[in-house]
Amino acid sequence: MTQKYFAQIYVTLRPSVLDPAGTAVQSGLQHMGYDNVERVRIGKYVEVTLTAVGESEAREQLDRICDQLLANPVIENYRVELTEIPLPLTPLKG
Repeated sequence: MTQKYFAQIYVTLRPSVLDPAGTAVQSGLQHMGYDNVERVRIGKYVEVTLTAVGESEAREQLDRICDQLLANPVIENYRVELTEIPLPLTPLKG
């Protein structure tokens, strides 16, 4: 039986990759007086709702989605937070 899942996917640059957008935001924040901001990194946040036979199948599909489309595996890492969405209860027919 299939189950519905909600995935929150965070895509970030690998630590060794320069982040010019993050550097620009950090500079802007410092110009605004936020001198205590030491580092800014910019990433992407994606929400996906999908159905799968189980959690492992859902994770496998999400890994493929991230590797093939959402993240560039050469310069980016991703993290998936997966939540099972409860299916509505159906009344028993008697």
